[in-house]
Amino acid sequence: MSFAPVIDALGIPPSALVEQRVPKKLLLEHGAPTAADKRQIQDGIEEIIWVAALKPTNIGVPAFQDAVREYLEIAVLTVELRLVAKPARLIELIHRAIPYPLVLATVQGEAVTLSLAHKRWSQGEAGKVVIEDVRQVNLSSAALSPDAPTNQEDAFLASLAVSRLPAGDLFVLYDGILARLAALEASRITGAFALPESGGDASALQEGLDRHAKLQRDLEQLRAKAGKERQMNRRVELNVEIQRLQSEISAIQTEL
Repeated sequence: MSFAPVIDALGIPPSALVEQRVPKKLLLEHGAPTAADKRQIQDGIEEIIWVAALKPTNIGVPAFQDAVREYLEIAVLTVELRLVAKPARLIELIHRAIPYPLVLATVQGEAVTLSLAHKRWSQGEAGKVVIEDVRQVNLSSAALSPDAPTNQEDAFLASLAVSRLPAGDLFVLYDGILARLAALEASRITGAFALPESGGDASALQEGLDRHAKLQRDLEQLRAKAGKERQMNRRVELNVEIQRLQSEISAIQTEL
């Protein structure tokens, strides 16, 4: 699977391109707190490419700095993962290792994932940067094929161009990409891709998605428990709880 559709969708100016290979040694030194993590990096990563550095000087968007975080540039990386890799952990480790806010595209077999994570100053260690929640979305094979785009994912890719992102500063721009990830995730529930109209709407959308995902996990657990329950009274109680969760999920879907 090629990274080209995702990178092309970003519309990165030529002056922002870096296109350099990143040695795994960098991750081993800065993003691997345990021996198991080191093995994951060594065994699970095939290649890391630093695609671009989005800076005020090459995209015309001001840097951002306050007491919580400093965004002087946004790095764009692609990473090819081997089939033995555990992608969720490796994605987190890569975000930890790179000091800049990161737009990370990873591929494993036919699966392509786009992930972002806001970063802030560490409260316990001066000068150190830590990640907040890693947000990621999987792109289907159809979305990355020019012959068979899906409606929602095609709209998502069309919205990613740097020139179309909010440009107040680099934090706002990065937040704009995160809002697009949330909109794509919501579109897989609602059937329609719609960008949040404001930062507040984007936060509410992400909260709704998080709540929806939690309720879905709870629902699956209850269904499994109900299927194994032999006492009739307990099965009735579980089914009532299942119906309640289904109602909550339906209400959230209406709000997304």
